[in-house]
Order: sequence, then C-alpha cells, then structure tokens
Amino acid sequence: MGRARRTVRDAVYAVYARRLRGRLESAAMPRHVGVIVDGNRRWARTEIGGGAGYRAGYQAGADKILEFLGWCEEAGVEVVTLWLLSTDNLQRKSEELDDLLSVIVDLVQSLGRSGRWRLQPLGALDLLPGDAAEALKEVAAATDHVDGVTVNVAVGYGGRRELTDAVRALLVEHATRGTSIEELAEFLDVEHIAGHLYTRGQPDPDLVIRTSGEQRLSGFLLWQSAHSEFWFCDALWPDFRRIDFLRALRAYAARERRYGV
Repeated sequence: MGRARRTVRDAVYAVYARRLRGRLESAAMPRHVGVIVDGNRRWARTEIGGGAGYRAGYQAGADKILEFLGWCEEAGVEVVTLWLLSTDNLQRKSEELDDLLSVIVDLVQSLGRSGRWRLQPLGALDLLPGDAAEALKEVAAATDHVDGVTVNVAVGYGGRRELTDAVRALLVEHATRGTSIEELAEFLDVEHIAGHLYTRGQPDPDLVIRTSGEQRLSGFLLWQSAHSEFWFCDALWPDFRRIDFLRALRAYAARERRYGV
C-alpha cells in the first residue's frame, strides 16, 4: 500500500473514530472489560514468517496493550483483564515459551514502572518458572497502592483451573475451621465460590472482546462471564485499532442487558 493511500485511509479512520466517540459520550460504558488477546503468532507468520518471528509477534502484541489501556482509561473503564498465557500455552516448545514469558514479564514491569495502573496477576503462578512468577508478584506488590485502572494479567490462566482452585481453597478454609463436608454442603452457595476466585472483590466483566476471528471463550473467565456481552473481531491482536475498540463499545451500548432475566 502506497504512502498516499495509507494517508487517505488514516484520515478516513480518524474522522470515523471522532464520530464514534461523539456518539458514545452519553452511552453506558463497561466497568470491566476482558480481552482474549489472540492472533500474535498468526500476525508473526503473516508479517515476518513465523519461527524466529514469533517473538516479534509477541512484542507487537505487548506494544498494542500499552495503546489499548490508554483507550480504556479514556472510556472510563475501571478494570481490564488481559488473557496473555493459558495453561494450555505452557505446553509449547520451551524456547517459544521462554520468549513469550520474557515479553510478558517485560510488559508487566513496564506497566508497573509507569505508575498509571494497578497490576494484578491472575492464574496458577506455581506452574510458571520461579523467576517469572516472582517478577509478576513483585510488580503486583509495588502497584497495589496505585489509584488507577486495575489491570488483571492472566498468565498461566485456565477457567477450569480457576474453579478448581476456588473450590480447593474453600474446602481448605472450612477444614481448618472444623467444618464437616455435610455442614459445608448444607450452606454452600455461589457467593462462597465467588469469594475464592482469582478476581474476588472485583466486578464481573461487562464486555469480553476476542480478536483474530475466533468465536469462543476457550475457558476465559468461565464463572465471571455468565452475564457478559461478547464482541468478536477479525483483526489479529497487533492490528487491533482504536476504531475496533470504539465499535465494541458501540455494540455494548446498544445492547439491552437482561442479566439472564
């Protein structure tokens, strides 16, 4: 694509984005946005050729997250959950996994140094290499006081694993109190389980976005997304644009949320 054509395209997108923002000024915005960050590897294969280019794809995805969080701030979003690494991803080749974890740790540390966001890792950190897990915990501790958007970084995350961990933690808690299984079964309700999820204390996601054209949750926030609105986008994550985000917000604002009623 020639420079002149790109300039015209960018100018058209800028005008369209301004119109979308204007229409959204009085619209209801989501408090919590979850994002399945998908398509970095496919972007690398297309743009670079895969193989050694995968790390460049992960880095391009990390750079997009910096932009995306700025868009969320502008929209008044309070919580953002980014799914960066699933438990299934941990089965990838060690060299590729090392590259991905290195990019993720660098990203989280960079976000922490900015002082703009409160970082919280979500997932089975015990499945990660010790140095990566420790780095994520250190950033979380260092940003715990930040009065900004809460950014949940889902690393080593799986929805089934989260529910298993929640039930396990619930059972251990009550076992230490001397509660029998029969007694626990008698009064157990959804709030008891919700109180042991990785996201306890946070609002459930109002809007879940997935890039790359896939239209499934793949286990993302299984419990929390029961009443979420979903928006699927064909763009690979590194190509996700502000205008795509504004379209997602427009779609969210246009829906009548019934919460299962």
